[in-house]
Amino acid sequence: MPFVNNPDAPQVRVFFYGSFINRHVLARTGYHPDKVEVARLDGHDISLRPLATLIRSDERCVYGVLTHATHAQLEKLYGEDWVRAYLPEPVVVTTRDGALHTALCYIAHGRTGEAPFGGYLDHIIEPARQLAFPAWYIERLQALRR
Repeated sequence: MPFVNNPDAPQVRVFFYGSFINRHVLARTGYHPDKVEVARLDGHDISLRPLATLIRSDERCVYGVLTHATHAQLEKLYGEDWVRAYLPEPVVVTTRDGALHTALCYIAHGRTGEAPFGGYLDHIIEPARQLAFPAWYIERLQALRR
């Protein structure tokens, strides 16, 4: 049974790392987070398959945003045809102030489908710049174009 869209429903922390760091992409499903906070997930790397997903890595980390969402909002976001391969996993992320937070993170462990729109990486790189992700990480995202 689908969750009812209730503004008073309990929210969970969620870590977004791909195109969902872009508020315009989130808005396409009617989701408008009140607040996002830059966070880092250690022990993972970002990969394109062709959409962004995470792979385990002892040498890398992934930057994204930490926010809150209801289960209904997450169901709507990840119920879209182009992101159905993603499943929630618990993670621990670090915010800029050094605090650790548990969160849900949606990860696809195989092919993610087809890129839903042109300039897909631009929908990640531009908000990464606006959110002041580290320069080396933005360079890492740009290297995914090759």
